[in-house]
Amino acid sequence: MANRLDIVIFGVTGFTGLRTIPYITNIIKQHNLSLTWGVAGRSETKIKRMLKELGQRNGVNYDNIPIIIADVNDENSLIKMTSQARIIINACGPYILYGEQVVKACIETGTHHVDVSGESIFIEKMQLLYHEEAKAKGIYIVSACGMDSIPAEMGIVYLKNNFEGTLNSVETYMYSSITDLHLGGPAVNTGTYNSIIYMLSNFFKTHSQRKLLFKTKLPSMQPKLNMKIIHKSDVINRWCLPLPEPDLAVIKRSQHLNYDLYNERPIQVNCYSGFGSVFFMILAMIYGFWLAMFSQFSFTRNLLLKYPRFFSYGIFSPEGPSEERQEATIFNLKLHGKGWSEKLKDPLLQPDSPPNKEIIAKVSGKNPGYGLTCAAFALSAIMILTEADKMPEKGGVYPPGIAFAKTSIIEKLQENGVKFELLSKN
Repeated sequence: MANRLDIVIFGVTGFTGLRTIPYITNIIKQHNLSLTWGVAGRSETKIKRMLKELGQRNGVNYDNIPIIIADVNDENSLIKMTSQARIIINACGPYILYGEQVVKACIETGTHHVDVSGESIFIEKMQLLYHEEAKAKGIYIVSACGMDSIPAEMGIVYLKNNFEGTLNSVETYMYSSITDLHLGGPAVNTGTYNSIIYMLSNFFKTHSQRKLLFKTKLPSMQPKLNMKIIHKSDVINRWCLPLPEPDLAVIKRSQHLNYDLYNERPIQVNCYSGFGSVFFMILAMIYGFWLAMFSQFSFTRNLLLKYPRFFSYGIFSPEGPSEERQEATIFNLKLHGKGWSEKLKDPLLQPDSPPNKEIIAKVSGKNPGYGLTCAAFALSAIMILTEADKMPEKGGVYPPGIAFAKTSIIEKLQENGVKFELLSKN
């Protein structure tokens, strides 16, 4: 480990990987950390060109940054890459296609690994296959370290830490806005779109795989939190639809692990997406239905992947959103919690009285896809390197809500443009 770089960003020429670099350098500078870092990818020429362009935009010289040549289809190159790093920031997706190869190499060389996957089929498979090996090696493998699912996971940690009682249930409401309606063009890079298609194509496999994930069954908490389908929420004053993937799946893993590891009361959670009008909600339902159907068959799935701009009405494109549109996009996540004002001595006790306390918190920030995501990505890696003593079991495959619950990641996210605030508490 002594001769390794502390951090290597793999997939650095991609949209997310490249934009993580300024956050790495800024956070290291903010906290005066003695961390070394480098980058990795398939083409040295392309990496040098993109580093030069990034440096010119930011007024920074990246000419001396170590470059490692690695290809997801070349196992030896992955072993060589991971053996030169303490942690890999893996920005090379879709992870269902390219993620496991990197995780396996990290396991073999004793290297930590973080990624921004929102693909439940990949995330849960990594826990099933590699959790015990990662524990034995003393390394952490943490997925969903970006927009999916740091705001929701750390939002629930923030809510729980501020509840001062027994938290029974949480409903999350995600919605976004744009400060300049005249800004057109794509909103998201096609890397995210491709991951969505592969996630939808594996939807039914995910459910069968999930049955193998936990040997113990969670106790039934009362009063039960029922899922609402189409409804208008008083919390955000918008029409809402359920959002089962990926946040809800990741949160449920965290709650299950909290129960297994710490005997904590599982918090019931439901996640929703909010829309500005009934029209946009119906449009999203129709589009989501056909996207899910087309993703199930190879012919139509290949068409979706080949023509992302056409099949997304221009929302997704290879070049991604402009810098102006990124900065004008605002992300909001409100969390509505209910429970009891008293702290139960037995976490599994079912009080006779109905919940008598509520709390509402909010997580927000601009540029969710490539600002919030890249800040969370960088900080997830840095937490593992600097605060591993606050993480569970000295190694393993974990969701963010377990891996980082006791670290200072919320405070450091706030230093990097992600706001956590209490809106009401009674």
